[in-house]
Amino acid sequence: MTAKELRTRDEAELRLDLEKLRREIFDLRFKARTEGVSNPSRIPAARREVARILTVLGERSRGKGTAK
Repeated sequence: MTAKELRTRDEAELRLDLEKLRREIFDLRFKARTEGVSNPSRIPAARREVARILTVLGERSRGKGTAK
């Protein structure tokens, strides 16, 4: 999901997505150590999505983003 798409979502949705992605990263890292991951490139992709969400939330807290 792009930052532009994330800016259209409200804060509650973003926080829910953030929680899900952090859990996914944890699960993927754990799985990578124990049994192997079918798509190892998903870990950095999820980390980038977390960074995008945190960026949008940070912009909103500073008053630079579009708040809903």
